[in-house]
Amino acid sequence: MNEKSCAGSGAEQVKETRGFPQGRTIMLQGTASDVGKSVVTTALCRIFKQDGYRVAPFKSQNMALNSYVTPDGKEIGRAQGVQAEACGIPATTDMNPVLLKPMQDMNAQVVVHGKPYKNLSARDYRSGFLPEAKRIVVEAVNRLRNAYNIVVMEGAGSPAEINLKQNDIVNMNMAAWAEAPVLLVADIDRGGVFASIVGTLELLEPHERERVQGFIINKFRGDVALLQPGLDWLEERTGIPVLGVLPYADDLDIEAEDSVTLEQWKGKVLPENDLDIAVVALPRISNFTDIDPLIAESDVRIRYVRRPQELGTPDAVIIPGTKSTMADLIWLKETGLSDALVSYAKEGTVAGICGGYQMLGERLRDPYGAEAEEGAVIDGLGLLPMETVFAADKRTERARGTVIASGLRGTELYDCSVEGYEIHMGRSLPTAADIAAEPLMKLQASDENETDSAGFDGLLHPNGRIMGTYLHGLFHNDAFRRGWLNGLRVAKGLAPLPCELNFAARREAAFDRLADQARRHLNMDKIYRILGAGEP
Repeated sequence: MNEKSCAGSGAEQVKETRGFPQGRTIMLQGTASDVGKSVVTTALCRIFKQDGYRVAPFKSQNMALNSYVTPDGKEIGRAQGVQAEACGIPATTDMNPVLLKPMQDMNAQVVVHGKPYKNLSARDYRSGFLPEAKRIVVEAVNRLRNAYNIVVMEGAGSPAEINLKQNDIVNMNMAAWAEAPVLLVADIDRGGVFASIVGTLELLEPHERERVQGFIINKFRGDVALLQPGLDWLEERTGIPVLGVLPYADDLDIEAEDSVTLEQWKGKVLPENDLDIAVVALPRISNFTDIDPLIAESDVRIRYVRRPQELGTPDAVIIPGTKSTMADLIWLKETGLSDALVSYAKEGTVAGICGGYQMLGERLRDPYGAEAEEGAVIDGLGLLPMETVFAADKRTERARGTVIASGLRGTELYDCSVEGYEIHMGRSLPTAADIAAEPLMKLQASDENETDSAGFDGLLHPNGRIMGTYLHGLFHNDAFRRGWLNGLRVAKGLAPLPCELNFAARREAAFDRLADQARRHLNMDKIYRILGAGEP
């Protein structure tokens, strides 16, 4: 941390684990998508860490736009990166060896061990890639088993998706390859929880059913005593124990994996606050967790906007990252949001991150067909004097640097140290020397990744109100975030506030709070016996 950062990270050291068993595995599968597998996995990771085990997360195949860059500059699903943080260890690609990043036209970018492999259709992925994937995922989980006492594995969707079972590498086949007992997670909030559990079991093969060692019912609202007759029936009907009923909680402060969580903002009545910040809810929004630290600030109200009439006159607008900049820029134009943003920017403050930064330029070029048809060119919003050219290779690395734009001299942002990560396929360069736009920051290579990250990043418009950057995680830097917000406050005639929110410490506290809640509602003694690791 630098002298401008708020104090402390709250991170703990991993405890010694001599004498504990090595290479134990346990797997969380679900009756459906979005039942809470990732959160329960994170909770168990933290509990096992607290109990003295060296523990690591694993998900053989993840599909997500919200990704995470490992210390060595590789890309994995964000959920596994967050789970590694809950374990108190650096994330590696072994924790998520196959990542699928959906694109338009039913295609996905296939990322293998952190690097782009190919863009494949669903059909080509199943017929061409999956038959070869077993070796990749088995080798990855075995490396983790050799290095850690416990590997907490996460499935995807449901193991009862009959059409996908033949080439399964993420649910029951993966559990068998890793010798993992399975805990089945079900969401009671969506209704039909008993039918979903029993139905899932009925669709499993006998050897798959034998692997299911317990049920976890998630997102319960109400008195568990009223649910008890149903739990008793379920255990009698299946012969499998219910290991706990977790309460519904929407204030865990754990980073979300999928943009489906943004749906919670629809129709939500937001409290008035000193600062009103609008975030453009792009259809292919990615790494939206960039906004989380702003949500946590006491003087900020975040609104996600999808239509011009929702924009209003906020104190600032943020255009976040996207998996497909060109497609989402076309969407901006078709909805009329592009015109509304250009009009707003005449007097307002705009920040673009990654794909949002690319949109702020004059044009985007795709000579290699990385995002659109080969040779495609599209006009940007024209708010920054630069253009982006998409490359055939992807840049994924961690970076750190210092804000150097002279237009910020005299503000809290000038000379502020920052760190974050880059995930993008475009290169953005200034187009007009006569307009005094300046690089936003000077970057140096990180300690862990001594690659080519040294250089300049981003642009600041001469008016000092419009900026763009490739640096994800920019607002996770406490001093930068507070300095940017204080600039908005001063422009509004409000007094600046001190830097009080330590977001890293807040994250650590959230992991512990999640673990404490899980301990209260899960039968950890039974889980340890299922795991075969003995008592904590």
